[in-house]
Amino acid sequence: MSEVCVRNLAFKAGQTMKVKAAINSDASCFSINIGHSENDLALHFNPRFNAHGDSHTIVCNSRQGGAWGSEQRESVFPFQAGETFKVYITHNNDSFQVKLPDGNVVTFPNRQGDDMYNYFHMDGNAKFISIKVD
Repeated sequence: MSEVCVRNLAFKAGQTMKVKAAINSDASCFSINIGHSENDLALHFNPRFNAHGDSHTIVCNSRQGGAWGSEQRESVFPFQAGETFKVYITHNNDSFQVKLPDGNVVTFPNRQGDDMYNYFHMDGNAKFISIKVD
């Protein structure tokens, strides 16, 4: 398991975050989280190879005050165990758009509605390589 946490990272509406990581060869899942803290997440992006009853599914959610919202499931799954990937997360005022490695885009509502988030956390069966905000 590899974990990285960045605080005081200004991710503002109109910006795009590029995340690069290498997926473990025996991966079950990993997550990318953006928000204000562990208990206040505007975006929980969770590709699941085989975890929590899901197989080859991307689950997105939000968390406010420690309480999870309604999950959004995506059947497109371009991730491969043992491979390096890049995703591009664009923060719009009303949503997040996650451009996947195959070019597909997952859109998730910005339920918290804030213009800036300063917390980034990645966890699970992937080794974090880099993050860049433009």
